[in-house]
Amino acid sequence: MTNKQYTFQELLDIMILLRSEKGCPWDREQTHESLKKYLIEETYEVLEALDSGDKHKFADELGDLLLQIVFHAQIGKEEGSFDINDVVSLVCQKMIDRHTHVFGQAKAETSDEVLDNWDEIKKKEKGLQNHTQVLKDVSTYLPALMRSYKVQQKAAKVGFDWDDVSGALDKVREEINEVEQVYKTENMGKIEDEIGDLLFAVVNVSRFLKIQPELALSGTIEKFISRFEYIENNCSKFDKKMEQLTLKEMDILWEEAKTHNLLKKVKNYE
Repeated sequence: MTNKQYTFQELLDIMILLRSEKGCPWDREQTHESLKKYLIEETYEVLEALDSGDKHKFADELGDLLLQIVFHAQIGKEEGSFDINDVVSLVCQKMIDRHTHVFGQAKAETSDEVLDNWDEIKKKEKGLQNHTQVLKDVSTYLPALMRSYKVQQKAAKVGFDWDDVSGALDKVREEINEVEQVYKTENMGKIEDEIGDLLFAVVNVSRFLKIQPELALSGTIEKFISRFEYIENNCSKFDKKMEQLTLKEMDILWEEAKTHNLLKKVKNYE
């Protein structure tokens, strides 16, 4: 952590200076549109830092994300549309309005009741008149796995759902069969459609098991890279370069990697 403790107002003052004629040319050139990619990048870096378990890095990345919010607020102030006080006021009012069980007369004893109450208040705020509008209201900017999970959750609240996970698993098997029926054809539109159905069905299974598919897939990607690295680092066991290995030889090393990584996890736990 830094030795000097800065205040939120000092952060605002720094941004004002950076955007001024005496400040930074790059900062002055930025717009809401040009900053979009940085907002996305910083959000993912916050998540990466959280998963790392490094609290200092987590705090540092949260600061970078906060900077993006302050940056947008300063641009809004210069445009005369909003400023940081509007941002703070809007979120405070939203928290008060949506926590009627704390600030009002509503009752909510469990987390599920809180979420149901929250959803009903959001529907009223946004003027959503029917259940389809609720599904359409799920942001199209979300990663597809996250968006499909949320859409399914909302559909399930009105009873459009399987009785249990077995129905969802049966649907996955059905969709696999449909992929098998079309994958050898040249109808790419149909193939894409069936692959999408399969992915959507898998998300349904993860929802029943209370697993976030986006996080599950991210973990599997890291696992794949780790095992791939083991194969590359140990291909000398066959006196070959990696690209010279047969699939059978790669599979042998892949199985070794699974054991190797498991032992590493146990050792780290100890």
